[in-house]
Amino acid sequence: MIVKTQELTKQYGHHRAVSSISMRVRKGAVYGLIGRNGAGKTTFLKMLAGLAAPTKGEIELFGRKGRELGAVRSRIGCLIEAPGIYGNMTAYDNLDLKCRFFGIRKKGYIEDILKLIGLSDSGKKKTKNFSLGMKQRLGIGLALVGEPDLLLLDEPINGLDPQGIVEVRDTIMRLNQERNMTIVISSHILEELSKIATDYGIIHHGELIQEITREELMKRCVERLEIATDTPEMVVPVLDTMGIKRYQIVDSGHVWIFDGIDQSPTINRELVQAGIAVKELKLCSEKLENYYLNLTGGGSHAEYH
Repeated sequence: MIVKTQELTKQYGHHRAVSSISMRVRKGAVYGLIGRNGAGKTTFLKMLAGLAAPTKGEIELFGRKGRELGAVRSRIGCLIEAPGIYGNMTAYDNLDLKCRFFGIRKKGYIEDILKLIGLSDSGKKKTKNFSLGMKQRLGIGLALVGEPDLLLLDEPINGLDPQGIVEVRDTIMRLNQERNMTIVISSHILEELSKIATDYGIIHHGELIQEITREELMKRCVERLEIATDTPEMVVPVLDTMGIKRYQIVDSGHVWIFDGIDQSPTINRELVQAGIAVKELKLCSEKLENYYLNLTGGGSHAEYH
């Protein structure tokens, strides 16, 4: 694991911004940290980056923890809150300034970053005249100086227009696929996050309430037949006989079926003939944002996009 936290907590006076988060981020993952504004995402990322000290709990990065963390934090790049960009300078000059600070003078180094973030053609244009999407991509580029193994991005698509969102999303995917970079990205724009994340941590009121892979999440959000019965284990042999392979016993009273959802009358008949009391059989589908809202006890849809 690239990142492991154990009971990580941050208290500001009487306010607990982050509460006992135990998280795992595997190498090569795009880990989506989902939560409303104010849920504790930024505070959590600041603690990973070393910008805030935990009140209690433990952080392990690249297998190091405690006093050894200082030796590996140079392997982290981060864009947390607004990117630190000098408006009267070009993208190249902003990157050059940070490279000088890092002691990097490798030929073509800045040009490679500009190409990776899609700003090769920005030329002599000053960054104060950049679109918000261009500024965010430059912020990511600045976080890449020093060739980090882990990238922390806090709400990088917040406030962007559709074109800006696509540009930032494409940049993140290139970093992950071409450089095998591990990325932790926080967002409340759930549908966009679902297009790039491989793993998710759902945070609510400072608590991590669920970790789930993309495959598990999509399985829960795709169209499915839901069967309510007191004997779900009796449903399995009937489905096997019918050649239905993709199904799941969810709990002691429900079975979800992902294959043959257009065969619901036949499935119902076969179950009844097998002596199974079917309380309910219905077709369901769920969007990612609805899944989140149901998981966290509902809330205003206006907070999500």
